[in-house]
Amino acid sequence: MNKTLGLILIVVGAAMLIWTGFTYTKKEKIIDAGPIQVSADREKTVNWPPYLGGILLVGGIVIVATSKKS
Repeated sequence: MNKTLGLILIVVGAAMLIWTGFTYTKKEKIIDAGPIQVSADREKTVNWPPYLGGILLVGGIVIVATSKKS
């Protein structure tokens, strides 16, 4: 179980170091007046600090290195 968790942390940490965020589009309703509706596509961005990916990567390596061999 610990090895699996460690490997997941390594993969997620490496991905977070490579990609420091992502952007998605959300449709928002601007005007809703009876039968008339106006909507617009808004671009939202989610960012995280690169050191968070490094922490997860190092934590995953430590967990894998200290897990008991079965």
